[in-house]
Amino acid sequence: MNDINDQLLNAVKQIKALAEAGLVYNSQNYDAERYEEMRTVSLEMMSILSNLSVKQFTNFYLPENDYPTAKVDVRALITNDRNQVLLVKETLDDKWTLPGGWADVGLSPSENVLKEVKEETGFDAEIIRLLAILDKRCYPHPPQPHYVYKLCFLCKIKDGDFDPNFDISAVGWFSLDKLPDLSPDRILEEQLHKLVSLANANEGIHVD
Repeated sequence: MNDINDQLLNAVKQIKALAEAGLVYNSQNYDAERYEEMRTVSLEMMSILSNLSVKQFTNFYLPENDYPTAKVDVRALITNDRNQVLLVKETLDDKWTLPGGWADVGLSPSENVLKEVKEETGFDAEIIRLLAILDKRCYPHPPQPHYVYKLCFLCKIKDGDFDPNFDISAVGWFSLDKLPDLSPDRILEEQLHKLVSLANANEGIHVD
């Protein structure tokens, strides 16, 4: 049943995006009313799948003024000489993930991920290379309203000390066979193994 719900949610996101694209480019013509109806139906379907009210989704999604696209999440894989991975503990769900977050407008992907590393760990880092572009739809993340691509960079620490910000309650090094409770919306164990394997093999960019 979960697989069916995930497929339905993905289809609903596509319908919503098509409706919003139609509203952006056809706001003054006869079709606008139909696109608005499509958008309303998509929010009603999300409500059924999530048990949240239509009003909550309506308030969550601001009207689109441009063509709707996927959101971008940037993450940094940093390892030490013991092949341990640097993880941060989110205060929001009290679980662990790679340093990173939503990409800010006005910064390049590399600037975004280095900013996130600094803010969440206190370390100054540098990028070695882009490891992977992951489509969250291809992995068993919990259902969510956005369609998301994850840009995962291999980085290394230059200097600094542990100094997490208010969003992060702890920072630590972990072996892949002794991982803490991961934040499933942000990173999955199979993704960590894939990224470390790509880093160790010095392979090219993985794209889902």
